[in-house]
Amino acid sequence: MITAAQMRAARALLGIDQKRLAELSGVSLPTIQRMEASEGNVRGVVDTLSKVVEALDAAGIELIGDHAPSTGQGRGVRFKEAAGRGKTG
Repeated sequence: MITAAQMRAARALLGIDQKRLAELSGVSLPTIQRMEASEGNVRGVVDTLSKVVEALDAAGIELIGDHAPSTGQGRGVRFKEAAGRGKTG
């Protein structure tokens, strides 16, 4: 549904901290911190995940899944291919 990296990137695009995301979503700050500290897909209660996704959507963030086209018109960032993850240079 959403990865920890997507959550961190979404916050960066919005210029908000974890506390503000918690406020916008109605989720506790420790829950946001735990979600962002996880590896890969965020796991948790579906209702909690939905609240975060809905808050990001309301703030103008489009979450793009693997192999999914973007429906947005603005600029964005995504990996070109899975093999390129983690490489720099």
